[in-house]
Parts: sequence; structure tokens; C-alpha cells
Amino acid sequence: MPGADAYDTYDRLISLLDASRVEHRLIDHAPEGTTDAVCALRGHPASEAAKCIVLRVKVDRRTTRHVLAVVPGDRRVDLDAVRALYAARYVGFSDAETAERLARAIPGTVLPFSFDPELEVVADPEVVKQPRLYFNAARLDRSLCLSGADYERVAKPRVEPVATPAHADTPAG
Repeated sequence: MPGADAYDTYDRLISLLDASRVEHRLIDHAPEGTTDAVCALRGHPASEAAKCIVLRVKVDRRTTRHVLAVVPGDRRVDLDAVRALYAARYVGFSDAETAERLARAIPGTVLPFSFDPELEVVADPEVVKQPRLYFNAARLDRSLCLSGADYERVAKPRVEPVATPAHADTPAG
């Protein structure tokens, strides 16, 4: 069962979409947070899903940034591309506690939007090109569908190539 923070994030997202006059569709389903499984429940290919990963980007010894990388569900985050994008010394996955605090959602429910100024959103160009973009709506039991163009207009992500093909022998990130 989602906690109160999840509902606050969900309500904030719906309010933002309504205020921005974004046409969207809510999809209720069994609780699920893994990309392949939730895509099957929603009935669409993984390429139409927004996979959202919180990254820790160490620019230098004193500067750490947090980035929400949004890639198609059938791809993985290209850490080297993110490192080059920020001219960083190190890029890795954020620890769970930091990711949950910044994303205001539990793993598997992270939105491709940021409601925290410390979390910058970078979306792969393939995400914003989608006619239909699906993602869990800060809840394991409810998803949202909207166009990639509307997503880009409202979320205002930095659009950069940050995805690489997922390989069967490596874990998708």
C-alpha cells in the first residue's frame, strides 16, 4: 500500500497535468513496479514506457548533483553519456533513501517529473518522441499515459541522448 508521500506526489502530478491541460489517461492495475511486468499489465511494448532512474553525479570533489534519467523502458541508462554530459568524475545510481527523498516516490513508482529543485530531469530524445508514454504514477497500482510531446512541454526535461540498448547479459538500469 502506498504511503502518504506517494499520494501527495500522485495528487501533485494530477494537479499539474490538469492545470497544464494535458490530455492523459489513468490505468489501474495490479501493484507492480518492474518495467517489463507493468508493461504487460498495461498492454504496451516496453519502448513506450518511461523508465526513471535517480543518479548521483559527482562533478568534482565538492560538487554532487542528482539527476533523474528518463529512458525508454526497453533501454538502459548510459552512465558514460551522463558523465560526459556533466563533465563529471563519477556517475552512479543513487542510494535508495536519497532517490526516494528526491523523487518523492518509492522504487518502481518514480515519475519522469521532478518536484524537487535538487533533482534535474534529463530525458532521452526517444522518450519525448513517443505518441503514447506510460509510467507508474507515483503508485504501484496506477499508471498514467500521455504523449511524449505533452510530457516534454510540462516536465521541461533537458533532452539529451542518455540511453543505450539493454543487453540480455547486463542488468537494465
